[in-house]
Amino acid sequence: MTRGQGSGRISAEDFRHVALDEAVSTNSECLARAREGDPGLLWITAERQTGGRGRRGRTWFSEPGNLYASLLLVDAAPVERLHALPLAAAVAVHRAIRRVMPPGGPEVSIKWPNDILIDGRKTCGILLEGEGLPDGRHALVIGCGVNVAATPKEALYPVTSLRQVGATVSPVELFAHLFVTMAETLSLWDRGAGIGAIIDQWRASAKGIGEPITVNLPDRSLSGRFVGIDEDGRLLLDTGAAAPVAIAAGDVFFG
Repeated sequence: MTRGQGSGRISAEDFRHVALDEAVSTNSECLARAREGDPGLLWITAERQTGGRGRRGRTWFSEPGNLYASLLLVDAAPVERLHALPLAAAVAVHRAIRRVMPPGGPEVSIKWPNDILIDGRKTCGILLEGEGLPDGRHALVIGCGVNVAATPKEALYPVTSLRQVGATVSPVELFAHLFVTMAETLSLWDRGAGIGAIIDQWRASAKGIGEPITVNLPDRSLSGRFVGIDEDGRLLLDTGAAAPVAIAAGDVFFG
C-alpha cells in the first residue's frame, strides 16, 4: 500500500505527476510502470497519444491541445467495492470541468456511466483498465481524455470542446484542477466505503434521468425511460415491464 491508500483518506499531497511529451497511451504507460513496481497514486499526462483508446477498443482522438491524463492506483479497494470507482472518476472530472467554465456557460453533466457532456455534447471520455501484477498486487488505471481545444471529425455522439463553449483554459490548467478534484473525490469514495455519497453526487449531475433513452448492447437495443442507477452503478431502464432492467454496460442515446 502506498501512503494514504491504506486508509482511503488521501489528499492531493499524496499524488505524484509525470508529464510526457508523447505516449502510446497514458493508460498503457501507467500499467507499464505498475509492472515495474510503482506503488501507485501516480498521474501520467501526455501532450499527445499515438495509440489512445476508448471503451470497447475504440480509437481515441489524441491530437495535441487536449488533456490526456491517467491515474495509477494500486490495491485501490477490495474487489467487491470497485464497482463505484467509474462513478467517482466521473464526479471528479465533472467537478474539474465545471471549475473552468465561463460564467453563465452551458450545462455540464454526466452521461452514464462516465462521459462528461457540455450542453449535451461529449467533451470527455473516461476509461478504467486494470490487471493483476506478478507480485500479487492489483493495478487500476483511470484514464481521462478531455477535448480542450480540438474535437474529432468523426464521432459516435455529438461532440464539443471547452474552447468551443468559451472556456479558455489550457490542458495544464485543467489538469491542475483535476489533480485536486480527483484527490478530493477519492477521499470521499474512501476505498469504496463512501459509495453512497459518490452515487448521490453522480445522480445530482446526471443527464437524462426520467427521460426516454435507447441503450445499445452488443446483441440488441433497448428503449425506455432512464430511471437512474442502482447501488452497483448499473443503469436502470424502465421498459414497461414489471421491474426496471439493470444494465451494466452499453451505449446510451437520448431521446
